[in-house]
Amino acid sequence: MTAIRHTLQREVFLPSDERLIGVVHVTIAGKKKKNSFLCAAVTTDQPAQVSLYKVKKSEKDTYKKRESWLLNDLKKVDGRDDTKDLPEFDLHFEKTYKWIASNVAEKNSFISCLWKLSQRYLARKKPTFVNVNPQLLEETIQVDEQSRIKEGEGEGSDEDYQALSTKEEKDLEKMMLKCEFAISNAEAFTEQLSKDLSVLDGENIHSIMGSEEQVLILMKLLDQSLKEVEKLETRLQSYDDMLAGVKTHMEQMQQKDSLVKVQNKNRNKLAEELGNIVNQLDLPHKDVKALLSDDLSSPTGIDVCSEAAEHLQDKLDMQLHPSLHKMTAVTEQLNLFEKLSTGFAKRLSAHLNGLFVHQGNEMGETLGRHSTELSLPKHYSSHRDLLPYTDLMLWLKKASPPSFTQLFKVYSTALSKLYDREIKDFFERARIQMQGKDKRLGYHKDSRDKLSVGGSSGDVQKGGKFSSRASSLQDVTGSDPDLNERLKFDKIFQRVLCELEPVVQAEYEFIVKFFHLGVDSSSPIQVDPKQSDFTDGMRLTRPKKQTEKKMNEEVRHMMAELFQNMEGELSAFIAFAEKTDSFNCMYMLVRIGPKVAQGKETSQFLPVVLANKLVQVKRMFDKFIQTQIRMIEETKVSKKSKCGIISFVYKFEEFAEQAEGIFKGSDRRGDLDKAYTKLIQAIYESVERVSMEHNKTPRDVIMFENFHHLSAILQRLKISHLDSEKKEAKQKYQEHLQSYVTTSLGRPLEKLSNFFEGIEARVAQGVKEEEVGYQLAFSKQELRKVIKEYPGKEVKKGLEHLYRKIEKTLCEEENLLQVVWHSTQDEFIRQYKYFEAIIERCYPGAHITLEFTIDDVLQYFSDIAFSH
Repeated sequence: MTAIRHTLQREVFLPSDERLIGVVHVTIAGKKKKNSFLCAAVTTDQPAQVSLYKVKKSEKDTYKKRESWLLNDLKKVDGRDDTKDLPEFDLHFEKTYKWIASNVAEKNSFISCLWKLSQRYLARKKPTFVNVNPQLLEETIQVDEQSRIKEGEGEGSDEDYQALSTKEEKDLEKMMLKCEFAISNAEAFTEQLSKDLSVLDGENIHSIMGSEEQVLILMKLLDQSLKEVEKLETRLQSYDDMLAGVKTHMEQMQQKDSLVKVQNKNRNKLAEELGNIVNQLDLPHKDVKALLSDDLSSPTGIDVCSEAAEHLQDKLDMQLHPSLHKMTAVTEQLNLFEKLSTGFAKRLSAHLNGLFVHQGNEMGETLGRHSTELSLPKHYSSHRDLLPYTDLMLWLKKASPPSFTQLFKVYSTALSKLYDREIKDFFERARIQMQGKDKRLGYHKDSRDKLSVGGSSGDVQKGGKFSSRASSLQDVTGSDPDLNERLKFDKIFQRVLCELEPVVQAEYEFIVKFFHLGVDSSSPIQVDPKQSDFTDGMRLTRPKKQTEKKMNEEVRHMMAELFQNMEGELSAFIAFAEKTDSFNCMYMLVRIGPKVAQGKETSQFLPVVLANKLVQVKRMFDKFIQTQIRMIEETKVSKKSKCGIISFVYKFEEFAEQAEGIFKGSDRRGDLDKAYTKLIQAIYESVERVSMEHNKTPRDVIMFENFHHLSAILQRLKISHLDSEKKEAKQKYQEHLQSYVTTSLGRPLEKLSNFFEGIEARVAQGVKEEEVGYQLAFSKQELRKVIKEYPGKEVKKGLEHLYRKIEKTLCEEENLLQVVWHSTQDEFIRQYKYFEAIIERCYPGAHITLEFTIDDVLQYFSDIAFSH
């Protein structure tokens, strides 16, 4: 370290007139190990300035300053831990720098150096030293003081040296000019100066001794002043004694006056308190009369009673001091209020109890009027009649909780029975209209049972293709009885959901407002009946903010009591619809989903019910798809006739056409896409299975005919989720079409094919193509013999036989005969060109050709196709 210190002083600090005081070998905490030196240096010129530097070694093995800080800017030195020897320490400037010393000794030495420099060169704003061993600082202080004593003589001249001022320099020059030997004989000049100084000291002493008389005079004056001060103190003491008696009398008078003021204040306060108590406990006579006898069936009486009940509740809620309850008058008045409150609560409960029972019975009697319509009766009129009692219900909820709870139960019991009958009758009418017994919607149900296309066990007729349907259900023609029934069910189910929502929402809003559910009874709701519109077709105005919150347990419990059978009836109706036609589960899945999403913004009861039903319908849909897949996997095709398009391919076409219309624009599209994937996978596997099992029709024909039909379906419906399946279907169609053409065409010119295969074998064994003609078995004469065996007539005859074979194999529904025939033509021409190429290479210049040309081949194919 000594060598490094010497090098740093010479290369870095000496050129900048600085002296290196302390150095420590450090690395930056949290970064890769990059060595550097933290140095403390002092400038050599006055006044001295202390700086801290980070010095690093460059690539050229020279040391350079990278960063610098003034000691004045150092705020804190943190040694991390004063009980452990750790190499880490922090220096706090405007930013905190964390360092790791190479060893603890260097760290302690550097911190000691910083302490010395701050004590010596910083008069104020010295940095604080924390987490540093106190013994280290004490030793540092002691060592510093001792070093200053020892080095005082050596460094004193440097520290105490002061430069001469301009005036002092001029005086010194004059003095030297007066003495001729000031420069030539410095000792004599110094001796002369000493003599002059002695003379001046003597004169000063005589001057001081001459001023002694003046000092004695001053002392006499001071003694006289002290005597005068004593006289003044004696006089002031006598004045204090005189005022002490006056003070005593004034204090007594002040005490009596304060007692009088307190007495008057207490008397006034007592009178005020008594007045307040009387005002607080006084209930107007009109309010007492209203609570006892006013009519609760008239709007005016309801308003008067509401106001009186509010005043009474204010009196009961009044906060009185506990000691006031010991007063007989106060106790009697409070008992009177309690009796009034209890009596009015009983009268109000009896009146509302009768209203609830009466409305439940009256609404039940009018139920028969709606029995022929698919609508759920609305209770707007009953809600309108009960709303004026809203404030009284809030008062009752606070004044008499048992009475409020009893009314709550009476309302739930009376209305739940009514809703049970209405909902049961409503779903019964919906079932009747589904069965076609009610003709008001314009539908008539066939006598035969209807099953879903996918779920039918009968085979699809193979006489023709299914007609294409548009992507929207509204564009589908009504020629299909099954489709008409499904459209009819869709309208009925939408009507069911639309009827349930306003009834449940209106009842929810009414009970929240009327029974103040989910609302703190200490903050009453002011209800203006004029703000609620109960005209036909209008709903209750929604309470401010309350309905936007989640229903609490109390609200959910009451809604469940009022609509006890709604979920069960809806489940039964859904099961009935699914049993009638499995296809209906898709309509229900699409219609329930949006209702659940929309309902989250209103009441929480119906969305929960519909969410449960959505799960039920989703399971039905999954079961429906699994049934279709099972039927596809279990499909058996007759092996006595040609296969053609398999029945489940037609069924998938009809399923996809109707499903696309049902799920168009629906947020449940993902469920359908998953079903598509499963169905297509099952169809692909089953087509492969049927093609392997069928003996009458070649495997390639079954494959390319069915995959051609599937590719056409997916191309027409444009189902983006099945793009990969569409490409796969097209690929399989093309592969098996080419395979069938190659297999069926075979070797139409068999002897020629054998001949040329022999040539290729010789060439493969190493015989040059030009020399093949010199071998006896493959001479030109042998080639001409084989060619003569295949004149044009024979070729055309073989092709006609092949056409009849293909025609007999293919089905009529797909109309792929011409496609296959054209592919056969391309394959035959390919073989023809192959023969000509071998003749050209192996028999150059022999002018040997086949008995027919490509134009003849094209004509043969065209004539055969035209003749059929």
